[in-house]
Amino acid sequence: MEVQQRIKAVILSVATKDAAVIAVDEQLFETGVLDSFGLPDLVAGLEKEFGVRIPDSDLRPKNFTSIGQIEQYLASRK
Repeated sequence: MEVQQRIKAVILSVATKDAAVIAVDEQLFETGVLDSFGLPDLVAGLEKEFGVRIPDSDLRPKNFTSIGQIEQYLASRK
């Protein structure tokens, strides 16, 4: 499964609304797919799915605004 599909699967597992179709550049927090309370769950899911450690200092919505942004962020953590 490609990286974006894996990210989408994690997002859907913690989404606050039905979001079967999520564009790569869709603003997840602005459109209500995620809220600030879901950010820790999203990060935990990403850590588990991708085997990375995301430091608390990076727990800012701006790092996780869209699938594309998350993909870039994860690439920077390798």
